[in-house]
Amino acid sequence: MSRLLRRALQVLGVLVLVAAAAAVWKREEITRLMAVNSLFDDENIVQNFSHMDALFFNRPLSRGEGPVAPLPPGPPVTLPADAAQWIKDRSVTGLVMLKNGALVHESYYLGTGAEDLRISWSVAKSFLSALFGIINAEGAIGSLDDPLVQYAPALKGSAYDGATIRDVLTMSSGVAFNEDYLDFNSDINKMGRVLALGGSMDGFAAGLKDRAADPGARFHYVSIDTHVLGMIIRGATGKDIPELLEDRILAPMGLEAAPYYLTDGEGVSFVLGGLNLRTRDYARFGQMVMQGGKWQGMQVVPEAWVIAMTSPQAKDGSAYGFQWWIPPDAAPGEVMAQGIYGQYIYINPGLGVVIAVNSADRGFEEPGVYLGNIAMLRSLAAGLSAP
Repeated sequence: MSRLLRRALQVLGVLVLVAAAAAVWKREEITRLMAVNSLFDDENIVQNFSHMDALFFNRPLSRGEGPVAPLPPGPPVTLPADAAQWIKDRSVTGLVMLKNGALVHESYYLGTGAEDLRISWSVAKSFLSALFGIINAEGAIGSLDDPLVQYAPALKGSAYDGATIRDVLTMSSGVAFNEDYLDFNSDINKMGRVLALGGSMDGFAAGLKDRAADPGARFHYVSIDTHVLGMIIRGATGKDIPELLEDRILAPMGLEAAPYYLTDGEGVSFVLGGLNLRTRDYARFGQMVMQGGKWQGMQVVPEAWVIAMTSPQAKDGSAYGFQWWIPPDAAPGEVMAQGIYGQYIYINPGLGVVIAVNSADRGFEEPGVYLGNIAMLRSLAAGLSAP
């Protein structure tokens, strides 16, 4: 065999290997794209919401080496009939209720169980706010009114250039962004495809060029604002979000199970909605917040920040804190972390109640559902406080 022929065969072999590798990569890419396109289908949604790690890039998180923080049992409560109908109508999968820190109700539905790690969706935003409060107290941030590009220079020239840290904390960046989950071509769904195809979330944020309002002028819920908050934290500390979250919040909390984050193709955590925990662990986080950031004798989140993040902060008077929602006609301290398809951490300090809910509610955007959910959460909380 001539040297030229041997060389040609070697090149051919390399090309075959490259083609095979490309085929595998493309197959994985197509699989993820198909997953995101069918993520919310009626026959898949419940299974998907408890097994997101089978569909997307993800990063396991450490819960630390400490013992599991106890949730002491309290007097068990029986759900009223209207709650049972609400659970069915809203496709609730997990419901955990705490009264004065004691576990008084826990139930799971639609074939799911207590050990499932359930997708947070935008409840993750409230976790990131708590983390921001910690690194802010540590001195990593000069001022909430600093230009955000000071910490995230990759956003220079984007629609975020000119906005402050406070603007993204309060969803007031002014960036034009369509958050309609039912519109295939909306910005939020384009972002989902970037995630599924292994693209860069940082690059997606930097590619946003249009504004709908001046920075800080008005509240406009823009999920990508929270990713930008994550960029700010990374830029201010030189560390990634999982490392910080593990050290500052997860280890002190004594969670039952190690969570995980969904990530983009570059390994950057999907901080605006990609955290996955057990329902009991969502409740633990809510109890810590209700206790002013204290947990098992330790000040996990600065109390002043807990008060700030759960109080109205938007300049236009909207009932939104720093990545936390204040429900209509709220009682003192009444606040919620919430996510699409029916994810809630409801906190009512006056009643000493925390309720964590996970759902797979495909009708979550239907008229009346949101206010109906708030009414039910309040009813359940009141029922726990009845004599």
